[in-house]
Amino acid sequence: MKRHLVALFSAAVLIAGSTAKAHADGPQKTLVITMTNDPAANAIIVVDAATHTRLQTLSTNGKGGVGGNARGVKQYRGQLFAAVNNGSGTVVVFRRAGDRLVFAQTVVTTSPPVSVDFANGHMYVSGATTVDSFILNGNNVGALDGTAGLILAGGGIPPNGSTAQVGAADSQTLLVTLKTDPIPGTVDVVPLKDGAISGTPIAVTAPSGTLTPFGFSVYPDGTALITLAHSGQDGLFRNSSFTDVVSSGGQAGDCWTTRIGKYVLIVNTGSRTISRVLSTGSNIFVDNAVVTSIVTGGSPTDTDADGGYLGVIDHVTGVQATSHLNLFRYNDFAELSPSGSALDLGVPNPNGVAIMVPAQDED
Repeated sequence: MKRHLVALFSAAVLIAGSTAKAHADGPQKTLVITMTNDPAANAIIVVDAATHTRLQTLSTNGKGGVGGNARGVKQYRGQLFAAVNNGSGTVVVFRRAGDRLVFAQTVVTTSPPVSVDFANGHMYVSGATTVDSFILNGNNVGALDGTAGLILAGGGIPPNGSTAQVGAADSQTLLVTLKTDPIPGTVDVVPLKDGAISGTPIAVTAPSGTLTPFGFSVYPDGTALITLAHSGQDGLFRNSSFTDVVSSGGQAGDCWTTRIGKYVLIVNTGSRTISRVLSTGSNIFVDNAVVTSIVTGGSPTDTDADGGYLGVIDHVTGVQATSHLNLFRYNDFAELSPSGSALDLGVPNPNGVAIMVPAQDED
């Protein structure tokens, strides 16, 4: 009888301990992360998406200062987060630990980094004049296993400030957008082999009568919707060519994008609005030219969406320059509703935003 009671008591203690640990740990939060982009001492800001509570401000151990770009920060599977230190020629990588980020490593790039992406078991970084691939070893960024020089459609090396965004189209192709006003601009199509950069990019000119290929989002079939920011148009890019170009629906400065299912949300910095478009493999349709407006007074810039949240950064210039993080909830139809008030970030020039949902356990 005594042994039976001891066994029951021990089991109860184990259950209570497990329950207490689960309660203490709780479900992981959805995090929103942006980069201060300080040219002297760059840092990242980590925010709880649900409560807008600022959880952390962490040094990137480098200098910021990047501009005129998209995807200066990027998260990977809720486990890793990368940010460009443009002024230091490095990319900093953080690892998620519960509801916090911890410094993991610093990666040196072959030219000042501008934009970052994760795909195909690699981290890709487009810089001022080159694009690099780094193999992923679990939750660590490994060695540089490929690099290529960026090329303009008319020939030559891109001038400083040309690079806009890097992103994988599929397992064999990487895209880099290059802006070269007053000429149309370029999309570099970079070949991949086993995820690594392999070969010289094919430089594709933006369509005649358009300007500034900038931000883009890629559909699962490899088709990319690319903003043509300074001509107020959006282009569809597939198989190394543009298949369609449409007006942005009267919205000015259509620059940054994020995809929610079949919809692409486009941030229009000039109009301070967000548009919703969708596409087939051949055509683009403007579903709603103004889904919502950014009303905090600043010009909106980069955006990201995941886990039911969409985040947008805005900038207020002048003597009292500041910026805000605007958060929205979205449904299956990419309809947006405000999620609380905008959060004043207290810095003048943040760059990039990433929504990091809780990491999924691997089987």
